[in-house]
Formats: sequence, C-alpha cells, structure tokens
Amino acid sequence: MEPQSVALVFGTRPEAIKVGPVYQALLSDDTPLRPTVIVTGQHRALLDQMLAVFGMTPTHDLAVMSEGQTPASLTGLLVPQLTDVLRETQPDIVLVQGDTTTSVCGAMAAFYNQIPVAHLEAGLRTSNKYSPFPEEINRRLTSHMADVHLAPTPRARHNLQGEGLDPRAIFVTGNTIVDALLWVRDRTPDLAGTEYAWVDDLSGRTILTTIHRRENLGVPFTSICLALLELAAKYPDINIIFPMHPNPKVRAAAHELLEECPRIRLCEPPDYLHFVALMQRADLLIVDSGGIQEEAPALHIPVLVVRETTERPEGIEAGVTRLVGTQTNTIVAAAAELLDNPSAYEAMASGANPYGDGRAAQRVVGALEYFLGVRGSRPPDYDWRQDG
Repeated sequence: MEPQSVALVFGTRPEAIKVGPVYQALLSDDTPLRPTVIVTGQHRALLDQMLAVFGMTPTHDLAVMSEGQTPASLTGLLVPQLTDVLRETQPDIVLVQGDTTTSVCGAMAAFYNQIPVAHLEAGLRTSNKYSPFPEEINRRLTSHMADVHLAPTPRARHNLQGEGLDPRAIFVTGNTIVDALLWVRDRTPDLAGTEYAWVDDLSGRTILTTIHRRENLGVPFTSICLALLELAAKYPDINIIFPMHPNPKVRAAAHELLEECPRIRLCEPPDYLHFVALMQRADLLIVDSGGIQEEAPALHIPVLVVRETTERPEGIEAGVTRLVGTQTNTIVAAAAELLDNPSAYEAMASGANPYGDGRAAQRVVGALEYFLGVRGSRPPDYDWRQDG
C-alpha cells in the first residue's frame, strides 16, 4: 500500500508534547501513514526542547516568533506562509493540535488548499469566548474547519455533537499528553547535574506552581502570588517552586512580588523531561495550565486550578482537580485543606485519571487510517469510566 502523508503542524511546546507521541506512532511499521513535521516557531526555545525529546526534525520551520507578537500579527504571518507550505507539500491530511494561533491558522491554510484537517484534542469548551482568550475561539473555529475530530474524552465528543458536527467524524482517543508523560516518567528523569539539582536537597513539602495565562495577568496574577506568600508564611515546611514562563510580563511581576520570599524559588522553565521530574517531586500543584490538569492525575498529585473557568471539567468531576479561581483567600483555603487534612489529600491523589491511559496516539493513528481508507473498521472509542 502506498504511504500517505500526515502533516503535523504545530508551533509551541504544549503542542509538541501532545503531537510527539503521534509522530512516534506514525513511524511504526504497522501503519502506511508517514509524518511530515511543519513547525511555525510560535514559541522558540521551548519548542526546540520538545523536538529533541521526540526526535522530530521539521521539514519546514517558519520561525515566526518575534518580540511583542500578538494573536493578530501572528495570524497575519501564519496563514499565508502555511498556505504556501501546504500547497508545496500537498499532504493527504493536516493534523493540528489544541487551541493555539498556530492550530487555527494551520486549519485555515489546509482549508484554503482543500486538504482535510484532523484536530487533535478537539471539543474542549468553556462556553465563554473570552476565557481562555484567545484559545476558546481558536478551538471553536478549528472544529468547524476540521474533517476529523480527535476528542480526548466523551464530554469533548458531546460538546462537538452539540455544535452540530457529524458524530461519524468524532473519535474519542484519550489525550496524548498522558502518553507523553508516561513515556518520560518511565525514563526516570534525573535532576542531578542540572540547574534544578537543588530541588533534591529541599526538606519538607513542595508546591509546584505555573502561572502564565493571558487572562490571569494583572490583578489575578497579584492575587495568586499573594496566596503563595501567605502559604509560605503559614507553613514553615513548605517550599514553593515557580518556573517562570518566558512572557516578560509574567517574569517582571513574579520578580516584583515573590523574589524576596526565601521559600519561594523562581527559576527558568525546565525542558519537559525535567518538568516531569519536578512534578514527580511535588506534593501539590497550583497552576493555570491546561496540560498539567491532564498530566498530574497520572502521577497522583492533587491540582488546584487558579482560573475562573476550565475547559477540562472531567478532572473536577473525577475529584482529581479543583477549580479555585484567583482570589487569594479561596486559594489559601483550598491549599490549606489539602495540606492539613490527609484524608482530603488522599481522596484527590488516589482518583482515576479521566484524560487517558497512555494509548491515545495508537487510537489517533487508527482514526486517521479509517478516515483515509486504509483501515476497514472504525477504532473503538476511549472511555475512562469503562477502561481507565
């Protein structure tokens, strides 16, 4: 059977983490599909880290990242450049991931070239078009240009069906971030000899926090930081590790508010292997990240989500994550309950992960094969309530 080309279009570290297991699955001798990697460079250094982890070599690298870029300026660059690249390469299908500007622009460029689009991590919704911004609209627009919807959970499938999308084009796969996490975990990443070696010398309990979302900048970011300061003062055995996102606004605010506290350690963002190592050493996560909400339950670490909305309610329903907003007192109260009450902590830590079982990439490849006509039977859907 003649091989068919799957163009993987992505540009940020979170996208690369979730696309990486699909890339590896497409290299298998068990499928006639073959990957072509097209990166936009929406993020640069963080993206390059993940390309190396999964051994992905781009055939095209648009390198569009620039200082002070906005979603509007990025869109203006990406759509024509990706349109030209896809016209040149003519893949059989284009796969985009998630909710970034690269995702929606990749789908649009494929649409303009009349190339089918597969949307990995389809169907996440908050129903508030400004939260998260601009991700909520990015994912909605991408869904309505996609031909194959790779939904991570049954709820995501339900969201897509509610928008009138063809249920025959929706495949529930689990989330490939769990595949990536388990792959890294099994390689037991070591902090010794790295700039994070000091973490292994910490005594007491550890909170790992990442705050970077655009909607949390300003007053919400200040409120979250004040909660971290209060927790550091309240619990003498607590160490707080804060890897800072490259966004200069995040870094400036973190330095201004937190660097004088001796038990809050500001540090550079680690590569993914070492971030997994940091998560493995954490007792509690306080984050506004989407991906960490999906990863941490696989490591049995409770997650407090410092956002007003989340497009990942499955973790809340399963009891493994908790949406606490951005008010200082609410964050402190939620963290204190887990730090003071072993039963409450164990209830969150021991729950099942609703986001995947480590086999999502295999299901993704099966769905692509089915759509492209190289597989006769539809692959079975993933449901954590039955399989996870």
